[in-house]
Amino acid sequence: MAITKEQIIDALRNVDDPDLKKDIVTLGMVRDVEVNGNDVSFTVVLTTPACPMKDMIQRACENAVKYYVSKEATVKVTMTANTSSQRNGPVLPGVRNIIAVSSGKGGVGKSTIASNLAAGLALQGAKVGLVDADIYGPSAHIMFDVMHEQPKLINVNGRQLMVPVESYGVKILSIGFFTDVNQAVAWRGPMATKALNQLLNDADWGELDYLIVDLPPGTGDIHLSLVSAVPLTGAIVVSTPQNVALADAQKGIAMFRMPTVNVPVLGIVENMAWFTPAELPENKYYIFGKGGAVALAEKMGVPLLGQIPLVQSICEAGDVGRPAVLQQNTPQAIAFLELAGNVARQVAMVNANAGTTAVVS
Repeated sequence: MAITKEQIIDALRNVDDPDLKKDIVTLGMVRDVEVNGNDVSFTVVLTTPACPMKDMIQRACENAVKYYVSKEATVKVTMTANTSSQRNGPVLPGVRNIIAVSSGKGGVGKSTIASNLAAGLALQGAKVGLVDADIYGPSAHIMFDVMHEQPKLINVNGRQLMVPVESYGVKILSIGFFTDVNQAVAWRGPMATKALNQLLNDADWGELDYLIVDLPPGTGDIHLSLVSAVPLTGAIVVSTPQNVALADAQKGIAMFRMPTVNVPVLGIVENMAWFTPAELPENKYYIFGKGGAVALAEKMGVPLLGQIPLVQSICEAGDVGRPAVLQQNTPQAIAFLELAGNVARQVAMVNANAGTTAVVS
């Protein structure tokens, strides 16, 4: 009996997206089904290029056709992606998802996480931008080795817009491009807020799957200005394992959950989770405590997105302007890539389960 397209589609109803908990046909992920004798081909459109489950879904599709239709079938599955989004409207219309990276206190490596998250998502095929909104301590221009670059200006429909500087596949804007490296940024709240709005809205970001916003430490003017300026898809909170950092991280989560803010918390990242010396790569020393962020994530009911080791090369990579996620097959690169994949999954789940986002008044 000849294989039909209907048989293929029915078979693929048995393949579930592991995060969205629905089959890929119902989710509209199956496209371009073609049958020629025993040769079967179709496309599966994932919700993000950074999907860590891509290989598993592909194997499940191949097995479903062979099991439910014909074991003689030759199955060709093309995996592609169309990043999910719940945003629309006039504010940054080409940006599908805006993700805030925050921390309750300084010194926990928030900017390192934001930079490596952006580079990791780009490395996995996503279109990514990074706004360094840490107005008083910008660092993205250093971490991406673009300290001496200057954003160009272009005219778009009568408006002068900045063109973000691009490095390692990430479009970057930072207040560090416009200030003297030896000069402190001593601005009151309204000036800092104006600078943030210009970095976001007076720029030609183009089409982006993810725009990462590196926020200053704490819970202040910049945070509230961000949620009132653009509709956020979600927020990430960075902490280290010790109690003083965890207490502030809990306050950061509580801020995003305030009824007047109401931004989904995508999860917690535990930075400096353990120390691994270069000469003993299998050893872990928990110098800041063990599992603090794991316990906080469970307590607050949010995912633990990743645990990043305290490795000297991460610091060195930031200093020379080449994010550590680019150090292929190293423990730190693997940890950052897992973080990027987990963030992409959480974004897809938020988008699947929520309505259209809006700015907070």
